[in-house]
Amino acid sequence: MTWLALLALLAWLYLGVAHGRFWQGGPTLAPAAPASAPAVAVVVPARDEAATITASIVSLLAQSYAGPYRVILVDDGSEDGTGAIARECDDGRLTVIAGSARPPGWAGKLWAVAQGVAAAEAAEWLLLTDADIVHDPRHVATLLAQAERSGAALVSEMVALNCESAAERALVPAFVYFFQFLYPFARVNDPRSRTAAAAGGTMLIRREALERAGGIAAISGALIDDVALAAGIKPLAPIWLGHSRLARSIRRYPQARDIWRMIARSAYVQLRHSLLLLLGTLLGLALLFVVPPAAAAAGHVSGLAAWAVMATTFLPTLRRFGLSGLRAPLLPLAALFYMAATLGSAIDHHRGRGVTWKRRAYTERQA
Repeated sequence: MTWLALLALLAWLYLGVAHGRFWQGGPTLAPAAPASAPAVAVVVPARDEAATITASIVSLLAQSYAGPYRVILVDDGSEDGTGAIARECDDGRLTVIAGSARPPGWAGKLWAVAQGVAAAEAAEWLLLTDADIVHDPRHVATLLAQAERSGAALVSEMVALNCESAAERALVPAFVYFFQFLYPFARVNDPRSRTAAAAGGTMLIRREALERAGGIAAISGALIDDVALAAGIKPLAPIWLGHSRLARSIRRYPQARDIWRMIARSAYVQLRHSLLLLLGTLLGLALLFVVPPAAAAAGHVSGLAAWAVMATTFLPTLRRFGLSGLRAPLLPLAALFYMAATLGSAIDHHRGRGVTWKRRAYTERQA
C-alpha cells in the first residue's frame, strides 16, 4: 500500500501542475456583442421534450441578436406532443419539422440535426442546442462575439446544469469535474494540442467548417456526438470550449439512477467497446480516487497528501455550483459511482442489453 499511495501522490502532483489546468474549470464568457451580424440558424433536435420545449424555444426567440436569425426545431418522433407544443410559439422565425425515419447507421439525434442543418439553407453560422436549454437573451450574440475574437470555427459551452436534488448535488459537480479531467479546456482551446471536445448543449459552428469536415454525415453514428464533431473540426480550424452563465439546462435528474442511465448509455462507447481500455480506465481511476483515502485510513501520510491534493482540485468546481468545500473530500464516492456506471455500461453491452433512452435502445454506436 505504501508504494501505491506514493504513486497516487505523484500522479496527483503531476495532474495538478501539468494536466492542462483542468481543475480550474476553463473560461466563462461575459456578455458581448459581435462587430458583425451574419445569418444564424439555430437547430434544436427534440424527442419527447414536452416538459422543457416551451421554455427553450421562447428563450431562443427572445434573443437580442441583430442579424438574420431563425430557429428550426426537428421533432424526432416524439410521442408526447413536443412538436405541437413548439408550434404554439407563434413566430415567423420558428420552423418546426416533423423528422423522417432514421436511415440505417445514423444516431437518432444526429439524423434530426442533419435535417435541421439542411433546412437552415445558407445561414453562415449554425447553433446546435438541446431542447432542455434555456438561453439568456444575450447568449447568441455573445457566442458570435467569441467566435470573432478567437477566430474559432466551433464555439461551445458547457451550460449550467441543475444541481438541486440530493443526487444532483452529490454527482453533477463530479460529472463536470471528470469532463474537465478528460478534456482540459486549456488543451482543447490550444491549436497545438490534439485534444478536442465540445459540450453538446451549446455548439456554434461555422457552416463552411462543418461542410469541410464532411457535414453531420461524417459523424452519423456517433453517440458522443459533441466530442466527435469537435474532433472533426479541430484539424481544420481553431475550436473553443468554456463554461456558460448565459445558458442553463432545465433537465432534472432527481435520483441517482437517472444519472446512472445518462452515463451508462455512452461510457463504454467512449472506451471504444474495448475490454482492455475498460480495465486500464478502472485501474487508473482506482489508483487516483480509491487508493488515497484507503491509504490514508491505513495511516499512510502520502495517501492523506494525495487525498488532500485531489480534494483541492475539486474545490473550483464545487464553488461553480455554489456548494460547500466540505464536500471536496467526498469526491472518491462520486468516482466509485461513475466507475460502477462505466462497468455497468460494459456489462450491458456484452449481454446485449444496452441502455434505453427515450424509447431507443443503445446497444451499438447507433442511437
